[in-house]
Amino acid sequence: MYAQVISDESGATLTAVSTLTAELRSTLKKTATIDAAKEVGSLIARKCQEKGIAQVIFDRNGFLYHGRIRAVAEAAREAGLQF
Repeated sequence: MYAQVISDESGATLTAVSTLTAELRSTLKKTATIDAAKEVGSLIARKCQEKGIAQVIFDRNGFLYHGRIRAVAEAAREAGLQF
């Protein structure tokens, strides 16, 4: 599971988080769970706030909005990121 914030203007990745990121890898028992997705959402929101990003557009890339995709979005919202 991964999430990244990309600038539409420059096409550059501003920040990215994955279940394999060092900050999460040591704390997660399994990486393909809803709990892991929630951690990814929380961490991406924190990293955005550190960079001064308050609002993003959530692009599911065609995936249905349920399960782990929904968990990432809800955790990011709870951590203060606006969609």
